[in-house]
Amino acid sequence: MNTMGPFGIAVDVGAEYLETAPEIEALGFGTLWVNGGQLDRLDRLRELIEATTRAVVAPAVVMPDGYRPGELGEFYRRVEDRTPGRLVMGLGPLAGAHASSRLAQYFGDPEFSIPPNRRLLAAFGPSRLALAREYCAGAVPMLFTPQGTAAARRRLGQDRILALGQYVVMDENPETARDTARVPLRFLFSMPSYVNSALRQGFTEDDVNGLSDRLVDSLVAWGTSGQIAERLREQRTAGADHVYATVLHDGQQPGVLDAARALGPLLFSK
Repeated sequence: MNTMGPFGIAVDVGAEYLETAPEIEALGFGTLWVNGGQLDRLDRLRELIEATTRAVVAPAVVMPDGYRPGELGEFYRRVEDRTPGRLVMGLGPLAGAHASSRLAQYFGDPEFSIPPNRRLLAAFGPSRLALAREYCAGAVPMLFTPQGTAAARRRLGQDRILALGQYVVMDENPETARDTARVPLRFLFSMPSYVNSALRQGFTEDDVNGLSDRLVDSLVAWGTSGQIAERLREQRTAGADHVYATVLHDGQQPGVLDAARALGPLLFSK
């Protein structure tokens, strides 16, 4: 399964996202993502599929802790019956002790009827990437440098999908771009999995604790549309099959639709 295309983008769930999705799809983005923090109900994925004609739709990510295996399986079957091949399920880890073995049991539940080739696992380090390789079509990590992407590709293997999330800020001003980037990073780096991922990539504890310029500039693409498009292409060259942009903005910087309009012609020019 790599029907996702080389590049995707995370839509910003709001009042008009279903109206703007067809334009984003027409610009060439092969997969429309919904970030987990905005996924208040699974049917947002179905609605996004029905608002478009061919793009794959994927969550980044659904947390299995919040659903029984049969709930996710039934939702997938219902969408697949109506719109075959357009839903890929990005899944997060389970919380608590023995998470890996419990996740394997979850995937093995007979009511969890999402086929392995239609699911991706949020995975950063070696053990989680091994789970993604064994039980899923591949992995959907984020906050990787190109070198981190290359390392993940080696661990995952060439026969699995590596779909990478890339934060972007459409702003050439270093100060305001970094300020915007630090808002989600401050939250994410309160979680051990992201901290450990950054340390594995060669960042120091001081980088992580202080959200240093070096860390921000390495993990978040900001600048002109050309510079951002080049970073997305660099991640593909490093080993990602698919790279999707999550557009960060402060209300004054360009949002998802404007970013898609700027990046689309650069990424999909013939």
